[in-house]
Parts: sequence; C-alpha cells; structure tokens
Amino acid sequence: MRLPATLFWVFACGQAIAAEPFGRAAIEGAEGIIPGQQVHVVVDIFAPDFFTSPPQYPLFEVPAALVTLSDDRAQNLVQTIADVQYSGIRRSYVIVPEKPGSFMLPEIAIDFGYSANGSAIKAQVRVALPSFDVSAAPNQAASPFAARNLTVSQSFDRSPADLKAGDAVVRTIVIFAEDTQAMLIPPVDLGRAAGVAQYVKPPSLTDGVEQRGIGRSVETGSTRTETVVYTTSAAGSFQAPPVSYQWFDLDAHAAATATLPAVDIVVAKAPSTERIDPKFDPPGEDQGKNAWPVVLLSCAAALACFVAIVAWQRGSARAWAKRRRMSRRNSPRRRLRRLRTIIRVGPDPAIYRALQDWSGSLGFQSISDWAEAQGNPRLSAQVIILERRLFRSRDMQLDRGKFADAITLAATNKGRARKSALPDLNPAA
Repeated sequence: MRLPATLFWVFACGQAIAAEPFGRAAIEGAEGIIPGQQVHVVVDIFAPDFFTSPPQYPLFEVPAALVTLSDDRAQNLVQTIADVQYSGIRRSYVIVPEKPGSFMLPEIAIDFGYSANGSAIKAQVRVALPSFDVSAAPNQAASPFAARNLTVSQSFDRSPADLKAGDAVVRTIVIFAEDTQAMLIPPVDLGRAAGVAQYVKPPSLTDGVEQRGIGRSVETGSTRTETVVYTTSAAGSFQAPPVSYQWFDLDAHAAATATLPAVDIVVAKAPSTERIDPKFDPPGEDQGKNAWPVVLLSCAAALACFVAIVAWQRGSARAWAKRRRMSRRNSPRRRLRRLRTIIRVGPDPAIYRALQDWSGSLGFQSISDWAEAQGNPRLSAQVIILERRLFRSRDMQLDRGKFADAITLAATNKGRARKSALPDLNPAA
C-alpha cells in the first residue's frame, strides 16, 4: 500500500514543479483597422499560486506608430490548467498607426515575482506580440483622426450680445471623443473675429472624462478644450466665426464633420460719467453765529485723525510681524525642505508647480533650463520623467528619493551653477 501512495506524491510534486509562469497576447478587433485608430493589444501574464510583485510591462517603439500603455486599471484573472490554478494579470497596449501598411510588433520581456512552495521567486516571461495590417478608408483624410461619438460644444462666460466697449467675453470650445487619447485630438481652427481683438489660451487635454450621452447613459472619453478671449474696444456688431471640425467616424466607417454656428457679438457704447459741480453758498452775516458746529466738527476730525494714526501704527506693527514670519517661512532652508517633502509624497502636478516656483525664484525661464544648468544627469532625467508623466503618458515612474537628493545637491551647489566663466583679474603667479 505504500508504493502507490509514494507514486501519487511523486506525481503531484512533478505537477507542481512543472507549473511555470507563461504569457499570451492578442489584438481586440483586428479587422478593418485604419490609420489613426487605436489598436488594443491585450497581454496576459499567468503565474502559479499568486504574484508577489506585479508584472512590469515595458514600452517599445514601432515605426510610424504611437505606442502607450492603457490608463485602464490592470485586470485580475484566474485560470486552471491541468489541475493547477494560475493567477493572471491583464494589461493593454494602445497602438495608433499613422499610415497604412503591415505593423510587426516585437517580442517583449516582462519581469515579475510570484510564490512557489512558500518562496518568493523572480521570473521573466517573453511574449511575442501579434502583428496587424492597416488599410486607409476610401474617404479618409490625409492626416487621419479616428474616434467614436465625437461631439463639439461651445459656451460663453457672459452674453456676447450684451457687451459694452472695453468688455471681454470668453468663448470655450470642447471636443469630446471616445476610443482615442486627448493628445491625439487635433486643434480647432478658431478663425479670426473681424473688429475685435482675440487672445487664444493654451489648450487643455484631459483623458477619462465622463459625460451624459443619449438616453442618459454615461460615456467615457477624452476632451480637448480650446479657449479664446474676445476684447472689444468700440461699439458695433461683430461675429465670432463658425467652427467646422473634421474627423473619421469608426462606427460609420466614414468621414464626418462637426460644426458650430457663428455667434453675434453686440457691443454698445460705454456709458459716459457726468460730473456734478459742487455749489457753495456765499457767506452771510450770520456766519459767526454758526461757529459752534464748526468747532465740534474740527474736534471730531482731530479725534478721527488720532484714531487713524493709532490704527495705522498697530497695522504697521502687524504688517512688520507678518513680513518677519513670511521671511522666516520663505527662507532657502525651509523652502528646500517643503520642496523635498512635495517631491517625496505629493502628486505630479504639485511637484511641477513647486519646481516652477523654485526655478523661477532663481531666475530661470523654465524647469528644464534650471535642471540643465545644474549639470546633474540624475536631476535632468527625473525632470524629463516628470514632464513625460504630465504631458504624454504615465508609463515611467519617478524615483522620488533620487529626485529629492538631486534637488538638495543642486541647492547646495547653486553658486557653482551661476559662477562666471571669466578668468580672475589678478591670477596668482
């Protein structure tokens, strides 16, 4: 009876030993791909038992295509193969081809950790990504932008038909689209409004935006917000030009155009201010009889002056104390301490704003100029990663410890970065 039991345990252990992690990849909707369309490449990584560290999905380059990791949260999977239960993690790459042709995707290596027999094991799985073909639609524009459920809307911060000379009105245009990324949405041709001055602000790009669609359903997409300010200087009737926005509808598989109508800007003449000249009564014979009211008013004025002087002195003291507190709070050491704290625990936008204030106070035009002036490759690399996370994709991670240490080193060597390149006037012999 012992021999079969021994064989059973040997067979079970053999299965456990043979259980190895593996990966697989597939393309969602690989048929009818056109230039500008998002191609979702789904990659699953499986490991026996459970993961001890998540898979690290690397970025890669594909000629004539934009490659990013999807911002969607990783999906957990469970699968049983040959009586062995595997845990899985799924993430997606988003690839946007820029032109027709065949796109060959590389083989990628994914590192992770998993548990085997109670021990943590570091592993690497190589996954061959599938290829796909892209064909241009017959009526697609030369510079494609493809999306789903695109809408264009506009709003004004005040009524454009009820302005006065010298007023300003802000026009905001929002492009919302699904199955695309905000950085891929082309700019809007705002045109020129004749007769009024206009100032165009930098666009705002946002992903993961939810809005109510038809039937009160919630749609999630990306937005590009364009803002233009019209300033009026004279009375008259003007017009904010219409907007025509071209795109390719992936559902209809046809070119489409979204439009906004022109808007009338009516400016009235600014009201004139009329001055009322003061009137003085000529002095009469009874002027001396009204001396007492004058004396009382003089006393009241003197008392008011005294109170004002006391209040001013107290206010000056408070202002001086406030300036002292602000001076201590904004000392270089405390500002450096606050900056290091923000870098270690703050969100990316807060780090960027703090670095802008820091570099601006040192006389630099931008964060990049300041980082290059320090001559520290580690600092420059972390600044590049921060700007990539803010303005492109969150595919790279900040090393907050190295970032904070590099800031400290730059602060202690600030004199070295500003040192003059001129030689000494009286060099030692």
